[in-house]
Amino acid sequence: MKDLVQYVNTLQGTDSHFGLSYGNTYPTTGMPYAMHTWSAQTGKNGEGWKYQYFVDNIRGFCQSHQCSPWMSDYAVYSFMPMVGNLVVNQNKRATKFSHDNEIAKPHYYKVTLDNGITTEMAPTTRGVHLRFSYPSTGDAYLVIDGYTDMSEIKIDPAKRQISGWVNNQRFVNDSKSFRSYFVVQFDKAFEDYGVWENQKDEIFPQKQGGEGKGYGAYLKFKRGSKVQAKAASSYISAEQALVTLNQELGKDKNLEATKVRGQKTWNELLNRVLVEGGTDEQMKTFYSCLFRANLFSRKFYERKENGEPYYYSPYDGKVYNGYMYTDNGFWDTFRSQFPLTNILHPTMQGRYMNALLAAQEQCGWLPSWSAPGETGGMLGNHAISLLADAWAKGIRSFDPEKALEVYAHEAMNKGPWGGANGRGFWKEYLELGYVPYPESMGSSAQTMEYAYDDFCGYQLAKMIGNKHYQEVFARQMYNYKNVFDPSIGLMRGKGTDGKWQEPFDPLEWGGPFCEGNAWHYTWSVFHDVQGLIDLYGNDEKFTTKMDSVFILSSVIKPGTYGGVIHEMKEMELANMGQYAHGNQPIQHMPYLFSYAGQPWKTQYWVRQIVERLYNSTERGYPGDEDQGGMSSWYILSSLGIYSVCPGTDEYVIGSPLFKKATITLENGNKFVIEAPDNSKENLYIQSATLNGRLLDKNFIRYDDISDGGVLKFEMGSQPNKERCTSKYAAPFSLSKKDK
Repeated sequence: MKDLVQYVNTLQGTDSHFGLSYGNTYPTTGMPYAMHTWSAQTGKNGEGWKYQYFVDNIRGFCQSHQCSPWMSDYAVYSFMPMVGNLVVNQNKRATKFSHDNEIAKPHYYKVTLDNGITTEMAPTTRGVHLRFSYPSTGDAYLVIDGYTDMSEIKIDPAKRQISGWVNNQRFVNDSKSFRSYFVVQFDKAFEDYGVWENQKDEIFPQKQGGEGKGYGAYLKFKRGSKVQAKAASSYISAEQALVTLNQELGKDKNLEATKVRGQKTWNELLNRVLVEGGTDEQMKTFYSCLFRANLFSRKFYERKENGEPYYYSPYDGKVYNGYMYTDNGFWDTFRSQFPLTNILHPTMQGRYMNALLAAQEQCGWLPSWSAPGETGGMLGNHAISLLADAWAKGIRSFDPEKALEVYAHEAMNKGPWGGANGRGFWKEYLELGYVPYPESMGSSAQTMEYAYDDFCGYQLAKMIGNKHYQEVFARQMYNYKNVFDPSIGLMRGKGTDGKWQEPFDPLEWGGPFCEGNAWHYTWSVFHDVQGLIDLYGNDEKFTTKMDSVFILSSVIKPGTYGGVIHEMKEMELANMGQYAHGNQPIQHMPYLFSYAGQPWKTQYWVRQIVERLYNSTERGYPGDEDQGGMSSWYILSSLGIYSVCPGTDEYVIGSPLFKKATITLENGNKFVIEAPDNSKENLYIQSATLNGRLLDKNFIRYDDISDGGVLKFEMGSQPNKERCTSKYAAPFSLSKKDK
């Protein structure tokens, strides 16, 4: 087994701020899909930007669950070692450091602060092993901070143990019942201790417990100590936190044992996608992205003493047996992260689909953006995409009739939370065939995404032979046509009177679109690209319009946003015309050339994006990383495939980045992608074979991958304009007729 962890940089994307995202990540130190992860903290308690590369001081090392700075964190508490005087105030205790003295890996984080203290963290799925090495120059203190809301702290000097709970959160649907119980076991005696609270920074020496807003503790150790601490947390009970501590860390005599096991866990996962023939930087970028692609959705379940799974529900506050997953915005991830995860982790995905249906029972709605409860963020009802995609790919551990029933409820009702909780303007969508503008901001984006989701409902119904729901959803899945203006060849806002939005500038952001403009959203017809081509008249007019996306200037017109938002700046910096890879709506668009007889343009542009817009550094992403969404696009595209239409079993061919990639499936099979002549210049596919037979299509199927086999590409520096240009070669479209 190769040591691939060496290539991962968890600082990738951390040089971000409100006005510009190079990923909006933080140095996540955690196991795959971990319930709790850990991070150094440079930002103030409660700030979305937990860690920013350009900030030169650290104020804590915290338990973290943050999906995005825009969503905030929850269930946070932190540790901060101090030398000399006891300082509890989060601003005053912040200590300078240099990235030269920092190691940031998935299984291990280490930093030596300028004051000489070294902090190390080695995580487990629901806990962490910490070590604080103090210089002998002053008294050794450790501050535990209760973060931004109510908390309780208990100190047991005899056991060398701290326990308590925190309940900071933003999106737990039953917030009154929410608590994250933690227990911390130290290996050194406390020379002194006390309680403090972070509202007034009041200290209570020798007090062994307290409860209130921002309550925490402080401990004093012998000068020059090397202190190890094992910590674990539970949403169920204090007793379960102790069970978890013993399960995950009980046998580890030192931090090295936890660290070695964590490295092995990550290496086993990373070795399941073994790439060869790339540069050192390409290896670093690939495996840093593969790391990020395997963090969300979070395991929100715990293990009883007998190993059985159970969980606290963030939807109704009750405890249930079984599996639960959360912390994912499906608008960000249905396009790439779930199609990748279906390849790598079908068993987990099967459990996840049942968890979606369980969440619906618990809060009355399918999740759309959980953090950890339902937020209703963004737009669309994309849980049905996940369900249909799983079923299409043979992951059939859930009740599809139940899935259709709850999706129908979703599509014909509006929920109490955000715009994607249920369906805003569902009546108008059904009656008019589109969501009207200006009645709804983002109306045309909603129309297109609703139409795709209804296709997924139709597709699931068709796969299981449910004629009723086939007919119900078939009526709406072509509704994207109702917001296409043939006079300009772009999607546009339309009023309740059927008239087009005036005035209209396709370069203006917002209005009938969400975080984009008409040039970005027009291509969001994942399920019927041929139908979109037909609206243009023919392949040539369609591809000419797509060419224009890259030819246009990168001018920004903020439109209804009223000012420049970070997604606009990211498009400008990408320097690819109006192609805005920094946000999801247009990310599939380069693959659409392969539906219209010009697959070589797909190959060219995918390779340009992979090589120009991603790297392994703190400025490694062209926009928000978004729970593995941005990383999964890179992973799939680097392998030479991409799922344009989740809900089908097809992966569209692009241009592989490496000379060889070996995917080891969960079932033990191996799918090998070979491109021996691949190079920066040789980016065009000359010919391809699948298991020795000529591949005369621009796609492969999920079973081709899961059954194992060899996909071999002959690469060259000039496009082969005769290969796979027919409609027979084109991927799935509802309107496709092989020619």
